[in-house]
Amino acid sequence: MMLNSDQTEIDLPPTHSESESVFSDCGGGGGHAGSVEDASSVGLCGQSRIAEPGEAMKKDLQHLSREERRRRRRATAKYRTAHATRERIRVEAFNMAFAELRKLLPTLPPDKKLSKIEILRLAICYISYLNHVLDV
Repeated sequence: MMLNSDQTEIDLPPTHSESESVFSDCGGGGGHAGSVEDASSVGLCGQSRIAEPGEAMKKDLQHLSREERRRRRRATAKYRTAHATRERIRVEAFNMAFAELRKLLPTLPPDKKLSKIEILRLAICYISYLNHVLDV
């Protein structure tokens, strides 16, 4: 079955209750009617089930659309700082490429400050001139 972009994964109903899974992990019987808290307080199982911090959040996010989950993930401080770092690196690389191109272009005076659009226009003219020189 294929899911389109609007659909999320379908949650299948559990095959047994959570209390049964606690007992089955310990090798105990599966027909006990007690809750998970009963199992951990009585000591029937050495492994008490403690919900992880992200587990409750995952359950809360399951009912949201894919786009809403994406928005919430992007709203976290960790995501924003990582994105800002990637953007800073991208802009620095972009500016270095313009500086390298600027060094290759003849201008008078040579140290004249040019905007990015002026660098691109000058590069276009210079390439056209070099093509003309090669053709002659």
